[in-house]
This record gives sequence, structure tokens and C-alpha cells, in this order.
Amino acid sequence: MVTQVKRDDGIWFQCENCGLLLDDEMEAKRHEESCDAEDPTYLQ
Repeated sequence: MVTQVKRDDGIWFQCENCGLLLDDEMEAKRHEESCDAEDPTYLQ
């Protein structure tokens, strides 16, 4: 499930599996469908 997060600079959508924040709700939902619940690859 994607949760909505309010930050100073606006509304973000967070993947509950890995915590990734995205600015587009549909993109966040697509990400979550394929999320393997590991840290995003850009952090490795």
C-alpha cells in the first residue's frame, strides 16, 4: 500500500515496503507492485 506523506515542499507518496518516496501516486503504485522490499538500488 502507498501512503501519502506531507513534507514542507509538498505531498509525497511512500512505498510501505521499502520506504521510497515518489512525487506521483500512480508511479508509486507501479513501483510498489514490483517492489522486492529491499533498499533501492541507488543506495547500494
